[in-house]
This record gives sequence, structure tokens and C-alpha cells, in this order.
Amino acid sequence: MSPEGSEPTELCWERGRDGVAWLTLNRPRAGNSITADQREELIARLGEAGADPDVRAVVLTGAGQRHFCTGADLGAGTGGGRPEKVPGSVARAIASGAQRLISAVLDCEKPVIAAVNGTAAGIGCHLAYACDLVLAAESAKFVEIFARRGLVVDGAGAYLLTRLVGPQRAKELIFLGDDLPAAEAQRLGLVNAVVPAEKLAAEAAALAARLAAGPTIALSLGKRLINRALDVDRATALAEEAMAAEINMTGVDGQEGVRAFLERRDPVFRGR
Repeated sequence: MSPEGSEPTELCWERGRDGVAWLTLNRPRAGNSITADQREELIARLGEAGADPDVRAVVLTGAGQRHFCTGADLGAGTGGGRPEKVPGSVARAIASGAQRLISAVLDCEKPVIAAVNGTAAGIGCHLAYACDLVLAAESAKFVEIFARRGLVVDGAGAYLLTRLVGPQRAKELIFLGDDLPAAEAQRLGLVNAVVPAEKLAAEAAALAARLAAGPTIALSLGKRLINRALDVDRATALAEEAMAAEINMTGVDGQEGVRAFLERRDPVFRGR
């Protein structure tokens, strides 16, 4: 995935001609855990994808077959020691680090698909849950590792899980920290589909291509409405829905959809 002759990068970025961008966490020997530098690049790439009209869908995955992402690399840059914590420093680190990363996924203007190829643990779980659609290999598992380490859940885990599975299930997953197999995650509604590991990349590519061929602006506006739905009152939600429809119909694809319907043909969306 790196240019020929260059060193492998910790975050591989590929943009295909089909409008699909691939982001691959590329630290398989470290369980694809995320360093601070890698996190910042990931945030920047998601912002770039959202702003690039030629990118119409994003796939997020991990290198190798064992791990999707095993969380933050807590040892990176510490020199193996235990740094003294100044009051307020932990809160600042979480707000400026893990929370910014999850927000970057949630706020990306393009559909983001998680292709969970192996273990997702800690922030790795939340990275997947924040994506718009989640595909998982049969061998994948999700682990809310925080309580096992004596830590409070962070990286928007409580926010995401409560909305996805409800408070009781969220407490069960966070309090106990048990391994959650991919099939059970699908049953709970955390995963959209479980596929054989050898078919995961192809299934993710097919789904991403389908989204990339769709009406990008309408999908982006729909994503915003869904993400806001549980945070606002009904009047606000309906007002935002009406405004989203207004905005969409000023675009090329909104008008193409109506024109194609009247002309009894399949629409050809351009992402504009």
C-alpha cells in the first residue's frame, strides 16, 4: 500500500477510481494499536475524505488477520515509565485524543464502513461502532477492555453503546468486559453483517462501491439527521429534516433522482 521503495506507513491510505477510500491501520505486530501520531493522521484523513468530492465512501480496516484495533498504544512515547499525572491532564488527553478520533468518524461527511478483520478492543471497539456500517469477519471479537484494567470507559464508549444497544446491555458490556464474538455482536445490533474472513475485504469493497455510486449529499445529510435524532426534540428534528431536504434539492443528484423517476430510468448520481 506504500509507494514502491518507501517504508511501510502506520496508516495506509488508498483512494480508488471508484470513489472509495481505504484507511488501513498498519501496525499488525502491535495489534494495530493506535499511537498519537497515527491518531492525528487518521483524524486528518477522515477530514480530507469528507471534503474531497472524489471520495464518496470510506472503508476503515486493520492490517493482518488477527487484529482490527486493540486500542490506544499506551506505551508509545512514554519510554516504558509511568509519567506523573498533573490534575486535569487525563481529562484533556481524552478530550483531545480519543474523543476527537471518534468524533472524526461520526462527523465524516461520507459513509464510513468498518471492516473488522479481527479483535477490536477498547477504543478499537468504539472506532468500529462509530462507523455507519460494520462488517465483521467470523473470527472477529469485540472487547470492552477498560474495566479489566481498572479504567473508566472512554472514547465515547458509553455514548455509543447506550444508543446502539440500550443502557442495560451497555452496562453489561462495559462492566464485565467479556469477549463479544462477531455473531453475538450482530445479534445485538452492533454489527450489520458477519462474513468469512477471506471474503471480508471483497464484501466491504462491494458495499462501499454501492454507497459510492449513490447520492452522496443525500447520504451525508441523512447521516447527520440520524446522528442527531436522539439528541434533539421532535420539533428540532423535523425542522432539520425539512432543511436537509431543501439543501439536497439544490444539488445535482437530488434533481437527477426526481428526473430519473419521471423518465422511468435508473438515476446516475455524480456525488454533487
